[in-house]
Amino acid sequence: MLRENIFLKIISKTIPVTIIHEDSECLAFNDINPQAPVHILIIPKKEIRTHADLTPEDSSLMGHLHMVATKIAKEMGLEKGYRLVLNCNESGGQTVPHIHMHLLGGRNLGWPPG
Repeated sequence: MLRENIFLKIISKTIPVTIIHEDSECLAFNDINPQAPVHILIIPKKEIRTHADLTPEDSSLMGHLHMVATKIAKEMGLEKGYRLVLNCNESGGQTVPHIHMHLLGGRNLGWPPG
């Protein structure tokens, strides 16, 4: 088991959040420090520390996270566009040791990011 972190506490419902989507594989909720009008985090319930720790067995789960992002983007009216971000490790901007996807939208997102 990985170290306890805020996402594990959210999954176990010991920290309350506004849930946007939940199913047996993942949970999606509003980011507490939004970087865009729409900023939703999509996290797997399976403990995976970073993107670099994915295994071939996680392919279906990662595909599911992307399909959930597509569903949420449609529900949020992001037909003009949105961005999906996966940060990996500290130098890549990852601050919580649990893989997660950022869904950002609701404004023009410039390039390059960060």
